[in-house]
Amino acid sequence: MDQTVSQAVNSTSSFTFPRSSLTVNRMGYGAMQLAGRDGNKLVWGPPRDVDEAIAVLQEAIASGVNHLDTSDFYGPHVTNQIIRKALYPYPRELVIVTKVSSRRGEDGSWIPALSREELTGAVHDNLRNLGLDVLDVVNLRSMFNIHQPAEGSIEAPLTVLAELQQKGLIRHIGLSNVTSAQIAEAQQIVPIVCVQNQYNLAHRVDDALVADLARDGIAYVPFFPLGGFSPLQSDSLSAAALRLHSTPMQVALAWLLQRSPNILVIPGTSSRIHLRENLKAASLQIPAEVLADLDGVFRQASAVPVSRHE
Repeated sequence: MDQTVSQAVNSTSSFTFPRSSLTVNRMGYGAMQLAGRDGNKLVWGPPRDVDEAIAVLQEAIASGVNHLDTSDFYGPHVTNQIIRKALYPYPRELVIVTKVSSRRGEDGSWIPALSREELTGAVHDNLRNLGLDVLDVVNLRSMFNIHQPAEGSIEAPLTVLAELQQKGLIRHIGLSNVTSAQIAEAQQIVPIVCVQNQYNLAHRVDDALVADLARDGIAYVPFFPLGGFSPLQSDSLSAAALRLHSTPMQVALAWLLQRSPNILVIPGTSSRIHLRENLKAASLQIPAEVLADLDGVFRQASAVPVSRHE
């Protein structure tokens, strides 16, 4: 293992989930890419190289990562089974965060699964495939719109998770793909420890939400750190990376870590080479003038309407 990588990850600032004893390094790992692909079916079946997937997980933990993001609908079941094979018995400090509310169709589609029976079954699937008696954190993913947050009450499914928490199957509850109104609704039902939405340099709809959650001590976990970039934005990110002798992904991750102390990043990969590159972002400091350049370019670009075809 690269000792410089280990030192970089271990020196990353940590975050403690509210109302909990769960403390994680802010540089984590997302397991979605450990699943395979079958034609047009994405995140489906086993990976081409299971041994490499196991090695990625083991190196991530050895490098100081102690926050894993997963779900039993990745595969389905595949990523959780690989996590168990690679890491069980789990290190005491490891926090595994999973999510529920979707199931996979035979065509690879993502189908809402929000009934009491489906949610209960999903929690038990995660427990069984991970080899756990209790799940650290379970995120309820809103499914009013599969691709982005959309308004609608989440009271019914969240109440089911709260009941499973009371039964001792879940320690803490989070949300994913949600609006501010849904977060407010949820907090009337059960304490929320984290929110997982799409957010990056190019997609900053949640700027105000990040700040609101930070004031409440709630973690914000962005996904798709390079998703939704226009050509102009990608060129600007590449220029910043060249200036900092880094990769665009490293700059995007470092920007998120510098954006707010409640942001936890969970980049995923199925390659140890890319894992090492991602982890080095934990020690990358973006100078103020580069941050200003990036903010200026992305704010200007976001004000320009983009064609749906782009």
